[in-house]
Parts: sequence; structure tokens; C-alpha cells
Amino acid sequence: MNRIITLIALAAAFISPAAPANQEIRLDSAPIDVRDVVSLQSGARTFVNYCLNCHSASAMRYNRLEDLGLTESQIRDNLMFAADKVGELMTVSMTRKDAKDWFGVVPPDLSVIARSRGANWLYTYLRAFYRDPGNATGWNNLAFPGVAMPHVLWQLQGERILKEEVVKDGAGREIKDEHGNSRKQIRLETLTPGLMTAVEYDVLARDLVNYMAWMAEPNQVMRKQVGIIVLLALLILVVLTYLLYREFWKDVH
Repeated sequence: MNRIITLIALAAAFISPAAPANQEIRLDSAPIDVRDVVSLQSGARTFVNYCLNCHSASAMRYNRLEDLGLTESQIRDNLMFAADKVGELMTVSMTRKDAKDWFGVVPPDLSVIARSRGANWLYTYLRAFYRDPGNATGWNNLAFPGVAMPHVLWQLQGERILKEEVVKDGAGREIKDEHGNSRKQIRLETLTPGLMTAVEYDVLARDLVNYMAWMAEPNQVMRKQVGIIVLLALLILVVLTYLLYREFWKDVH
């Protein structure tokens, strides 16, 4: 039932209002839940298949995926393509020099990217690629204009192009800005459909962001649980301290 609700929410959020061309893109809310083990396992699979080819996660070890309910053999057989031992770090064989020569920049380490950029930014970024012949890779991104990274998930999402339209009021008149220029909106239009539907791709992006949010702090669920227990313990101590205070001073006038 929860999965159905999530799919409906993602479908409703897929077509968001277009952002004015002269304004920063509005970030979509990432419907993540780091307690959803199925989502985390799906995100881990996408991460090692599509992200770990160029990006490393040098603060993460493969065997930490056992916390997601995976066995060592499952990790070794299905999620390890660039390592020999399950205890190794998630690194890539591509050197920084090669990365600089091929992409112009070194792909960042993704270990804590979710804490650095935020889950909403990552979710928006993964869904904001479009074809741009003027860019070196042939791709661009609304959330990261001039991005050096190509759209590695394009076969799943499909190809989209950027459309710019003049904003008009209810009477069909162009709306001007404070400088007298016509206000414009931008939107992404599907050019070639992908292997996934829009909702299916949004679920994949959600799962990938969910995994990266978990990877940035694998102990976050336990940390929050321990925090609640500590607060409850402190609350009990406050009550006991107050009762003890009243007992000590009850005969003092």
C-alpha cells in the first residue's frame, strides 16, 4: 500500500510548474525514507551500476551493505564489479588525470554528497537533464547549468529537450518584468521515450537518492533512536530531580 501511495505522489509531482528562465529552478521534494530497506537495496543496485563507474564512494565499504539486509554472497555476486574483497572501499579505477582529460573536471566523491547538496537537489538534478548540442557532452541540466556529467540514465528516462515559452495572462497578453522584457518560462519536453515510464524513472531516482542519503550517514536511524531514548531518560531525571528538590525543602519555611 505504501508503494502505491508513493507512486501516486511521484506521478503527481512529475510535471512541476515551469521555472522562469531568469530564476533559479525550484527544487522538488525528494520522497525518501532511509528506513525503507527495499528502496535502499534498489538504490544501491543503481548506484553501483551507473554511478560507481566514474564516481567513487571512498568512505563506504561494500560489506556495509549488509546493514540493508543483503548477504555477503549477494553483495559479491551482484554489486561488486571493481573490487575483489567485500571489505574493500567503493573506489574506481579511473585516475584523476584521465577524468580531467575526458570530462574536464574530476567527478566528485559521492560518499557524503547527500549531506553536501541535499536530497531535494539530487532528486531534482537526476530528473532535470536535457539535450544540449552546445555542451561538450551533448547534455545539460536545469539544476546544474553547464554540467560536465553526461546523462548516464538517459536510456531509462529517454531524451528531453528544453522549451522556452513567453508567459501570458488570462487575456493572452504577454507579461512583462520590471525592465519591460517579456517573462519567459522553461519546461522539458520528451523527444524520445526511454525504457521506463515517467513514474518508473522517478521511483528509480527516488531510490538512488534514498541510498545516497543513507550512505552519507549509515547510522542515522540508530542515532535518532538513541537520541529519543536519551531525551526520555533526561525527562525522567528532571522529574525525579524536582521531586527530590521538593522533599528536601518541604520543611523549610
